[in-house]
Amino acid sequence: MDDDLIVVTGASGRIGRRLAARLAAEGAHQRLVVRSPDRAPALPGTETEVALSPGYTDVPSMRAAFAGARTVFLVSGRESADRVTEHRAAVDAAVDAGVERVVYLSFMGAAPDATFTFARDHWATEEHIRASGLRFTFLRDCLYHDAVVHFVGDDGVIRGPAGHGRVAAVAHDDVADVATSVLLDARAHAHDGQAYDVTGPTAYTLTEAAQVLSTATGREITYVPETLDEAYASRERFGAEPWEVEGWVSSYAAIATGELERTAPTVRRLSGRPAQSLQEWLSLNPREWAHLRA
Repeated sequence: MDDDLIVVTGASGRIGRRLAARLAAEGAHQRLVVRSPDRAPALPGTETEVALSPGYTDVPSMRAAFAGARTVFLVSGRESADRVTEHRAAVDAAVDAGVERVVYLSFMGAAPDATFTFARDHWATEEHIRASGLRFTFLRDCLYHDAVVHFVGDDGVIRGPAGHGRVAAVAHDDVADVATSVLLDARAHAHDGQAYDVTGPTAYTLTEAAQVLSTATGREITYVPETLDEAYASRERFGAEPWEVEGWVSSYAAIATGELERTAPTVRRLSGRPAQSLQEWLSLNPREWAHLRA
């Protein structure tokens, strides 16, 4: 076993790619697990392993990807009807490969009765990790700022059953900074058994988000609350599977219930800098919302 080797799953994704770059900058030895080799970032001190097709359920590939590593950063799989099964397979492969620690990218409010249906998937995964005997740390991030931006329809309207609830949305960069700190902390077992909420500095309503976006884009963006029935009806045109539509709608509903409102000091405490507000994120990532400009 290579005591210093860190396996980063989903290394071509929005969190994994950022994390891999930060680990490389710190001189870490890492193995990047990707679906396709041409999507892996070229970074010093890295190996590449293709093991995510057809998902985490390709257990032999996952065992090979984890072989020799002590620590795995496990990014949650793509949203699907079988995501918990995939996560459990990945955890079992880590155990089989002799991995000792998993840092799992979970979701805020993970619980069996969470309003947001995908948060229930994360709870089931967390429970499987707890039962596995692995050392673990859970990073429970809130919705991302860019997800809120993509709530905006082509007509400049955010529609959903969020009521007057608030969301403590966070930036991908902040989550990657927290993950880097947890993975590289020299204090043995400092984060074992911890579940950290990873949020932005303040919580905002979708009405407030629309106002901030209007100022940034130079066009009128508004929020129109829907009832749950209206939300399901307005999304029928996409022809998506029922589990996916339920995830979309329940993400707004979780805002309405206050389940995504609480802010946490995790980013500042573990990264040493404040988390990005929506306004700050917009100024730092203009390409992410260029499609909304007037």
